[in-house]
Amino acid sequence: MAHRLNTNKQFMVGNGILAFAVIFVVVIFVYMSMRLQREKQEERHFIESYTISLVKGFAGDSISLFVNDSLISNKTISEEPYTVEVGRFAEQSALLIVDNNTELVSTFDLSEQGGAYQFEKESDGIKQLAK
Repeated sequence: MAHRLNTNKQFMVGNGILAFAVIFVVVIFVYMSMRLQREKQEERHFIESYTISLVKGFAGDSISLFVNDSLISNKTISEEPYTVEVGRFAEQSALLIVDNNTELVSTFDLSEQGGAYQFEKESDGIKQLAK
Protein backbone atom coordinates (compact mmCIF):
# COMPACT_ATOMS: atom_id res chain seq x y z
CA MET A 1 0.00 0.00 0.00
CA ALA A 2 2.79 2.37 -0.88
CA HIS A 3 0.70 4.17 -3.54
CA ARG A 4 -2.49 5.26 -1.85
CA LEU A 5 -4.86 7.09 -4.13
CA ASN A 6 -6.40 10.22 -2.71
CA THR A 7 -9.66 9.98 -4.66
CA ASN A 8 -11.32 12.94 -2.95
CA LYS A 9 -8.45 15.22 -3.92
CA GLN A 10 -8.44 13.95 -7.52
CA PHE A 11 -12.21 14.40 -7.73
CA MET A 12 -12.02 18.01 -6.51
CA VAL A 13 -9.17 18.89 -8.89
CA GLY A 14 -11.14 17.39 -11.80
CA ASN A 15 -14.25 19.37 -10.87
CA GLY A 16 -12.18 22.57 -10.61
CA ILE A 17 -10.68 22.08 -14.06
CA LEU A 18 -14.14 21.34 -15.49
CA ALA A 19 -15.57 24.48 -13.84
CA PHE A 20 -12.83 26.68 -15.36
CA ALA A 21 -13.45 25.10 -18.77
CA VAL A 22 -17.20 25.85 -18.53
CA ILE A 23 -16.55 29.46 -17.48
CA PHE A 24 -14.08 29.86 -20.37
CA VAL A 25 -16.65 28.56 -22.90
CA VAL A 26 -19.37 30.88 -21.53
CA VAL A 27 -17.07 33.92 -21.72
CA ILE A 28 -16.13 33.07 -25.34
CA PHE A 29 -19.82 32.63 -26.27
CA VAL A 30 -20.88 35.96 -24.68
CA TYR A 31 -18.00 37.81 -26.35
CA MET A 32 -18.82 36.40 -29.78
CA SER A 33 -22.55 37.12 -29.50
CA MET A 34 -21.97 40.72 -28.37
CA ARG A 35 -19.51 41.30 -31.23
CA LEU A 36 -21.96 39.89 -33.78
CA GLN A 37 -24.81 42.01 -32.38
CA ARG A 38 -22.67 45.17 -32.54
CA GLU A 39 -21.78 44.50 -36.18
CA LYS A 40 -25.43 43.87 -37.00
CA GLN A 41 -26.52 47.20 -35.46
CA GLU A 42 -23.91 49.13 -37.43
CA GLU A 43 -25.41 47.83 -40.68
CA ARG A 44 -28.88 49.21 -40.00
CA HIS A 45 -29.55 52.23 -42.18
CA PHE A 46 -33.04 52.94 -43.43
CA ILE A 47 -33.58 54.67 -46.75
CA GLU A 48 -37.35 55.10 -46.41
CA SER A 49 -38.88 58.42 -45.43
CA TYR A 50 -42.23 59.70 -44.23
CA THR A 51 -43.92 62.82 -45.58
CA ILE A 52 -46.43 64.11 -43.04
CA SER A 53 -48.94 66.75 -44.16
CA LEU A 54 -51.44 68.55 -41.96
CA VAL A 55 -53.90 69.67 -44.61
CA LYS A 56 -57.09 70.96 -42.99
CA GLY A 57 -58.27 72.29 -39.64
CA PHE A 58 -54.86 72.89 -38.01
CA ALA A 59 -54.40 76.62 -38.80
CA GLY A 60 -53.79 78.59 -35.61
CA ASP A 61 -53.31 75.50 -33.42
CA SER A 62 -50.17 74.71 -31.45
CA ILE A 63 -49.18 71.20 -32.55
CA SER A 64 -46.34 68.84 -31.62
CA LEU A 65 -45.37 65.99 -33.93
CA PHE A 66 -43.51 62.99 -32.55
CA VAL A 67 -42.21 59.93 -34.39
CA ASN A 68 -41.80 57.25 -31.73
CA ASP A 69 -40.29 59.25 -28.85
CA SER A 70 -38.49 61.88 -30.96
CA LEU A 71 -39.89 65.39 -31.24
CA ILE A 72 -40.09 66.36 -34.91
CA SER A 73 -41.95 69.66 -34.74
CA ASN A 74 -43.43 71.85 -32.01
CA LYS A 75 -45.00 74.99 -33.43
CA THR A 76 -48.16 76.93 -34.09
CA ILE A 77 -49.41 76.11 -37.57
CA SER A 78 -49.72 79.40 -39.44
CA GLU A 79 -50.72 78.16 -42.89
CA GLU A 80 -52.07 74.96 -44.36
CA PRO A 81 -50.94 72.57 -45.62
CA TYR A 82 -48.01 72.14 -43.24
CA THR A 83 -45.63 69.45 -44.50
CA VAL A 84 -42.62 67.86 -42.84
CA GLU A 85 -40.42 65.03 -44.12
CA VAL A 86 -38.81 62.58 -41.71
CA GLY A 87 -36.38 59.76 -42.44
CA ARG A 88 -37.17 56.35 -41.01
CA PHE A 89 -34.86 55.51 -38.10
CA ALA A 90 -36.44 52.50 -36.38
CA GLU A 91 -37.87 49.08 -37.21
CA GLN A 92 -41.41 50.13 -36.32
CA SER A 93 -42.63 53.70 -36.18
CA ALA A 94 -45.65 55.51 -34.84
CA LEU A 95 -46.70 59.12 -35.34
CA LEU A 96 -48.08 61.07 -32.39
CA ILE A 97 -49.89 64.33 -33.05
CA VAL A 98 -50.30 66.31 -29.84
CA ASP A 99 -52.61 69.33 -29.60
CA ASN A 100 -50.66 71.46 -27.12
CA ASN A 101 -53.75 73.49 -26.11
CA THR A 102 -55.93 70.53 -25.10
CA GLU A 103 -53.11 67.97 -24.64
CA LEU A 104 -55.06 65.45 -26.71
CA VAL A 105 -52.85 62.82 -28.37
CA SER A 106 -53.67 61.08 -31.64
CA THR A 107 -51.56 58.04 -32.55
CA PHE A 108 -51.05 56.57 -36.02
CA ASP A 109 -48.94 53.63 -37.19
CA LEU A 110 -46.44 54.33 -39.95
CA SER A 111 -45.61 51.79 -42.66
CA GLU A 112 -42.23 50.09 -42.87
CA GLN A 113 -42.04 51.14 -46.55
CA GLY A 114 -42.33 54.86 -45.77
CA GLY A 115 -44.83 56.99 -47.67
CA ALA A 116 -46.94 60.13 -47.59
CA TYR A 117 -49.54 60.68 -44.88
CA GLN A 118 -52.20 63.40 -44.79
CA PHE A 119 -54.23 64.40 -41.76
CA GLU A 120 -57.16 66.67 -41.14
CA LYS A 121 -58.65 67.91 -37.90
CA GLU A 122 -62.38 67.71 -37.37
CA SER A 123 -64.56 68.45 -34.38
CA ASP A 124 -64.33 64.84 -33.16
CA GLY A 125 -60.56 64.44 -33.57
CA ILE A 126 -57.75 64.04 -36.04
CA LYS A 127 -58.34 61.74 -38.99
CA GLN A 128 -55.92 60.24 -41.48
CA LEU A 129 -56.92 60.75 -45.10
CA ALA A 130 -56.79 57.87 -47.55
CA LYS A 131 -53.66 57.64 -49.67
